[in-house]
Amino acid sequence: MTKPVSYKRHRFPPQIIAHAVWLYFRFPRSLRLVEEMLLERGIVVSYETVRR
Repeated sequence: MTKPVSYKRHRFPPQIIAHAVWLYFRFPRSLRLVEEMLLERGIVVSYETVRR
C-alpha cells in the first residue's frame, strides 16, 4: 500500500508543487525555465526552490 504524499512544512500549496514538477518532467525544460513559466502565472519561486 502506498502512503499519500505529505506537503507539511512546504511553502507552496500542493497544486503549485505538482504543476512545477509536471512542467519540469513533461517538457525538456531547465529549472530556470520552469521558474520563468511559473512567474508568468504570477507565482514567484526561485529555481532552487523548484529543484528542492
